Amino acid sequence: MRLVDYLDKGASLDPGAPCLVCDGQTATYAEVQELSGRIAAGLAAHGVAPGDKIAVLSANDPTAFTCVFGISRAGAVWCPVNPRNAAAENRELLDLFECSVLFFQASFAPLVQEIRHTLPRLRTLVCFDGEPEFAVHWQDFLAGDVEPVDRHAPEDLALIAGTGGTTGRPKGVMLTGANIEAMTAITLMSYPWPVDGTRPAYLALAPLTHAAGVLCFPVLCHGGSIVVMRTPDIASFLDNIETHHITHTFLPPTLIYMVLDHPSLDGRDLSSLRCFWYGAAPMSAARLEAALTRIGPVMAQLFGQTEAPMMIATMAPHDHFTDDGTIARARLSSAGRPAPLVTVAIMAKDGRLLPCGERGEIVVRGSLVMRGYYNNHAATAEASAGGWHHTGDIGYLDRDGYLFIVDRAKDMVITGGFNVYSTEVEQALMAHPAIADCAVIGLPDDKWGERLTAVLELRPGTTTDPAEMTAFVKSHLGSVKTPKQIEVWPELPRSRIGKVLKAEIRKQLLELDRPQ
Repeated sequence: MRLVDYLDKGASLDPGAPCLVCDGQTATYAEVQELSGRIAAGLAAHGVAPGDKIAVLSANDPTAFTCVFGISRAGAVWCPVNPRNAAAENRELLDLFECSVLFFQASFAPLVQEIRHTLPRLRTLVCFDGEPEFAVHWQDFLAGDVEPVDRHAPEDLALIAGTGGTTGRPKGVMLTGANIEAMTAITLMSYPWPVDGTRPAYLALAPLTHAAGVLCFPVLCHGGSIVVMRTPDIASFLDNIETHHITHTFLPPTLIYMVLDHPSLDGRDLSSLRCFWYGAAPMSAARLEAALTRIGPVMAQLFGQTEAPMMIATMAPHDHFTDDGTIARARLSSAGRPAPLVTVAIMAKDGRLLPCGERGEIVVRGSLVMRGYYNNHAATAEASAGGWHHTGDIGYLDRDGYLFIVDRAKDMVITGGFNVYSTEVEQALMAHPAIADCAVIGLPDDKWGERLTAVLELRPGTTTDPAEMTAFVKSHLGSVKTPKQIEVWPELPRSRIGKVLKAEIRKQLLELDRPQ
């Protein structure tokens, strides 16, 4: 299926049903279909051919998301651009993807103005909600006489997404229609959906350029509505759940922690929720248990990466509980079970597949896995060595088939000759009621080789000290896995999608250790 086929599937169920909802305005399936056709015709009028790369730079916005369907209908390839990136990073991505057209929101006009002269392949700029002098105006773009088009991209390429890495040059992950179809099928198979003829209502607070966007496709298959939030406000998020009777939503753990800390949470009516996805970063087992109690038995984990989108492993709401209905605490730190259409294995450094319980690199096979990296054959060959996609994550499978991710390979700390996985220590720290978030890294040390170091961000109104935290972790994990250095910072540095930047933390701590 093409990306636009999910929209057309929903429209076939009820063209008059709400499709995109934002700020009190509703666009029906028929209206979104019609606009996507006009966008496709406008692209054709500007010389766009099937397979051309088209970028969208915007905060969450229903028109911007409709551009995705227009791009697909024209047979072109969607290139999502993170609106939180700096100008230089977006310039690099647009150049890497070889984009010929850029749709953008007026608020990003200064950024586009800054980079456009350095991108010779970028021949058409279209602003869909303003009139900067250097761009094609929206109504002019839609006013062409070209007949509506409905084309397929060559070789089924649907989108190219930039890797979310925080070091080195980004890579362009090529995802096909078959990849997105596998992801959508797994989502529909693995999580609860309405069975009584009602349609889902999905709330998109997180960026539509990332996980929140591709999770729209299974909603469209059911003819459901997508409520778009332009800005990430927790009070408005809770308001929208109540107002629109939201059944499905997604947030990364950092934002879920903010939901749990919001003073109005316990007075809210969240009874419409059926599936509250969390993922994109490890979640504290202690905070997850609180979410299951206070938000409801609706939490649903997903584990994937850009190269194998979203659904390497899944954990439905009922998997968080034992057969007698009590919370299955031992599972809360897992990533769920390998998804139905994915083969997951644990590989040793020498390429051997390891039995359950043994730790190694998580490797994946199946139609979920990307075609490769755009114009980067060496990186593609490295990631797919031996016929498996190499995730770079260290983990193991237990006897019940649950996948546990113990660390990124690059984040393992070797201290005093022992391998210590930072995520295990972070889970222990997050069980303390004062800790809002934390990061554990290794720093060079003459005695230990690497000094296990924890940096803490406290919850509002709480206090702690290194001695207390040292005793707390030691009581849970023993002395080897207890940090030798503990720092408390007002705020941890984060990427533009909310991930804690361990490389930046390490850099700052090394600078503090450097002799003046």
